[in-house]
Amino acid sequence: MTRMTQNLLGGPPPTELPDNAEAREALDAGTDPVEVAARHPEYPGAWAALADRAFAGGSVIESYAYARTGYHRGLDQLRRAGWKGHGPVPWEHEANRGFLRALHALGRAAAAIGEDHEAERCRTFLRDSSATAADTLNGTPSA
Repeated sequence: MTRMTQNLLGGPPPTELPDNAEAREALDAGTDPVEVAARHPEYPGAWAALADRAFAGGSVIESYAYARTGYHRGLDQLRRAGWKGHGPVPWEHEANRGFLRALHALGRAAAAIGEDHEAERCRTFLRDSSATAADTLNGTPSA
């Protein structure tokens, strides 16, 4: 079944990344994100998981580096999927979540090291890409 969505605002259509079921399922099953990233370095979800773990452990610089890797891997995939530098990247499409989580983690780590311009850029980019992702990842209820 093909999903058809009409964009009534005239902006670009939503971008949906292809799923990497093997990598996603490995993370969901509790495989160490280091192993998943080593086997699937293109998978932003593994880098986002590493960024989250590093940040939770107080390793902010490592979190920043992992998040930036996931962010750039995700940007590469978005461009290959037809994204032109702006437009929706829906949280509801599960394959987009790794990129969105990496973007959030990058902004969080940037804020923690005082890189305020980068932190704000990431917050804005996340909200512009998916308000649902921004609300979910920031722990705020959606309106």
